[in-house]
Amino acid sequence: MNDRQTRFDMPPHTDVAWCPGCGNHLLLRAVKGALEECGIDPLRLVMVSGIGQAAKAPQYISSHMFNGLHGRALPAALGIRLANRNLTVVVESGDGDMYGEGGNHFLHAIRRNFDVTVIVHNNMVYGLTKGQASPTSQTGMKTPVQVQGVMLEPFNPLAVAIALDAPFVARSFAGDEALTQRIIAEAIRFRGCAIVDVFQPCVIFNRLNTYQWFREHTAPVPESHDPTDRLQAFALALQSEPLPLGVFYRNENRALYEDLVAIAEEPLFRQPPPSLEAIERMLGPFRQG
Repeated sequence: MNDRQTRFDMPPHTDVAWCPGCGNHLLLRAVKGALEECGIDPLRLVMVSGIGQAAKAPQYISSHMFNGLHGRALPAALGIRLANRNLTVVVESGDGDMYGEGGNHFLHAIRRNFDVTVIVHNNMVYGLTKGQASPTSQTGMKTPVQVQGVMLEPFNPLAVAIALDAPFVARSFAGDEALTQRIIAEAIRFRGCAIVDVFQPCVIFNRLNTYQWFREHTAPVPESHDPTDRLQAFALALQSEPLPLGVFYRNENRALYEDLVAIAEEPLFRQPPPSLEAIERMLGPFRQG
């Protein structure tokens, strides 16, 4: 293997349906590098996504994958974890799919805190449906739909995640592959719901937030930052100029959902079916009502 080859590479002839120069290409390479760095077995990895350009990412990784409905990647990921907690589950979707259509699932995945890595391709625009504003589009940005410019304040996913005590919250920029790979690897190793928001330039439909724009408007999280300090992390998430890159928050003390609901280590398909008596006990309250 050379530096660019991993066990997660698809065959060279695979048709990758992203525009030349799209930040998705760099992010895909960083994800595969992180998986390789973490020593993940491709046969025990499930990549999950919803709908969108970013949601195509699992199709270009040699592993198990589940491509679900728009905004519904996280409930599918939870079901996979509950069926077999020996699997590594990674969700990849865009800012529209995750924060727009999937916003409710984003909130409740954090509340449940099951073991999943959530990588959001944040290009601040809807790329698949030709360039309308997304939840993270900047105020004033003009699109074919918002011809006078976006009027709303952009959704702040990191501030929301920290407010809900998401146990791992980070941000990166696809143009910095080394940083992105390092953060994603740390998120995969983390035990719990790890949120990684990645600035990923769309070179066709977002001519405002370009590679150069992100380089000029981002900076590393200060070395003095304590990621275990939730209030400090929240203040950092509210900072907009420059936009910080790095790990904002870590909380090692939150209970894992799989443990709270007593999911066995043995995969569901290997467990014996419930007895008739157990089924009767479960159905009893409903029949009485």
